Amino acid sequence: MLDYHLHLWEHGPRPLDATLEQVGAYCEQARSQGVVELALTEHLHRFRQADAVLGGWWESEPRSPVRDVLAAFWQQEQGADLDQYVEVVLAAKDAGLPVVLGLEVDFHRGRMHEVAAILEGYPFDVLLGSVHWLGAWGFDDVGNDTVLAEWDTRAVEDVWDAYADAIDELADSGVCDVLAHPDLCKVAGRRPAVPDEWHARLAEAAARSGMAAEVNSNGWRKPADEAYPAPDLLARFHAAGVPVTTASDAHRRDRVGERRGDVARLLVDAGYDSLTGFRERRRREVPIAVSPAPLPAG
Repeated sequence: MLDYHLHLWEHGPRPLDATLEQVGAYCEQARSQGVVELALTEHLHRFRQADAVLGGWWESEPRSPVRDVLAAFWQQEQGADLDQYVEVVLAAKDAGLPVVLGLEVDFHRGRMHEVAAILEGYPFDVLLGSVHWLGAWGFDDVGNDTVLAEWDTRAVEDVWDAYADAIDELADSGVCDVLAHPDLCKVAGRRPAVPDEWHARLAEAAARSGMAAEVNSNGWRKPADEAYPAPDLLARFHAAGVPVTTASDAHRRDRVGERRGDVARLLVDAGYDSLTGFRERRRREVPIAVSPAPLPAG
């Protein structure tokens, strides 16, 4: 199995200097879980280089309590240096650790060309594309009372429509390689009675763009209480020929490879017999292994 969605730091203000020792500890945890390769995919918004270009983007949105929540969130997340992060991950690769260099890249409506410019010139292996914000509403921050209250002001179908629109634009931008947590719009447990229409749109966006999709175990930790994507959406991805990666979305070491056996069974049930890894943003096939397998030495 792969774990292609990992963060070195939990959310909130904290020192944000990556270290080779930290990466090595993640790899040891991966080894214990039978994970053969890790993608380190820190949030782009945490880096000063992104803040210099994108910081304050929420000010163009109508003033509201959710806008204030987002502004505070962005500010407390700041402090990492993209060059230092890349240097450490490349050093880990040079040392023979089973890691690839990635980022989790948020969707910015009408500004993905600016996002691409920030990323240009860095030797990334894989870029995850995510939609966490609808306007200035960080809808997946389900631990925040203001964010949760906003769910009660919106029809669930409107939320899913807005999310699918954002995924369409993100996919068509060509900036990223993998759709992260593809149906994150279910995070709060709010779903249309029949989500087929939206599942079809998400599958079509991935297939049209040539992106892979991520099977992410973190949904089991949320009110959604299932992996991202839902089994029906995963089956649609398979039918449309969309390749998949696997991910824990861990923000700390002890969650690396979490529930990988459950994820593997979802994949097999959907008809997948292999995963997709990346090198220099080019795909390669990786077997699905349900039983633990040690990482290769060196």
